[in-house]
Amino acid sequence: MAKLTLTELKVLAEKEHLNDQKLQDFLDNGASLGGDKREQVMPYAGISTFLRAPLRENFDGTDIGLIGIPYDLGVTNRPGARFGPQQVREMSAMTNGPKNHASGIIPASLARISDLGDVPINSTYDIDKANNEIEQYFHQIKDAGILPIAIGGDHSISYPILKALGKNKPVGMIHIDAHADTGGAFNGSKFHHGGPFRNAVLAGVLDPERTIQIGIRGRAEPHWDFSYDSGMRIIHIEEFYEMGIDEVISEARRIVGFEETYISFDVDSIDPAFTPGTGTPEVGGFLPREVQALIRGLRGLNLIGADVVEVSPPFDQTGNTALVAATMLWELLCIISEFKD
Repeated sequence: MAKLTLTELKVLAEKEHLNDQKLQDFLDNGASLGGDKREQVMPYAGISTFLRAPLRENFDGTDIGLIGIPYDLGVTNRPGARFGPQQVREMSAMTNGPKNHASGIIPASLARISDLGDVPINSTYDIDKANNEIEQYFHQIKDAGILPIAIGGDHSISYPILKALGKNKPVGMIHIDAHADTGGAFNGSKFHHGGPFRNAVLAGVLDPERTIQIGIRGRAEPHWDFSYDSGMRIIHIEEFYEMGIDEVISEARRIVGFEETYISFDVDSIDPAFTPGTGTPEVGGFLPREVQALIRGLRGLNLIGADVVEVSPPFDQTGNTALVAATMLWELLCIISEFKD
């Protein structure tokens, strides 16, 4: 492209419209992330919501619901994930669109997006009851025809979510994590963050043969026998780099097919150099941009929901872990908004 002269640059600087007509039309209509007409709010001002989406107290007018689950009773190591949704909301003020520069997707032009607040959990000292409260909430979400993206919270929240979303038919799953999370009971309880997907398979709501787990590593490998025994596809971090990201994406798409699929993203899949604020960090993980590319490669699948879990703000005073989580939330929103119909 030829370099412009100073005079041409001055003329260009006076333009009121963008070169991107699709984005300009969207902005001219005054649409925010949630599709409402409202003024632009600076990142440091206003009420913090996920990706600056409108906060709604009911399910009306929502196609995709961003839902906080401030719960960490299932951790086996470091607590603090109950504070995750709060900080992800704060950091996401810097990551909202309106347009994904890589994919060209403008989520709010495709779906009505809302921050539906946090799941009300009253049984904060009773793990069984707390899981039931989360499950019942997501039954309501499903019955309302809303596609959920949950922000945790520890990884045990995935089990009650899947129980609701897979109640009619087992779903497939793309799981991005350092740990397979298919372990058995721990200290007398099966409701912990190291076993949600074992529980989901045994409950008949997750199809193990349509499940792929990407980025697995670390010393907990002996706990993941259930993944192999049930027919899940595990791609360890070493195999990921041997295959290359394009081949991994193809493998994931082949395994889940075009039936209903859930995506679960744990921030500990990323190397703790970038995401130290998590309960069970594992060295040797992904770069953030690799997970962004992986999520973008899942575009066009039959996605029924997703979660972003294990952000523990007390272990990261910089907020970078929550920023990474908010960025992946944005990437997930983009591909889910495109398939909401």
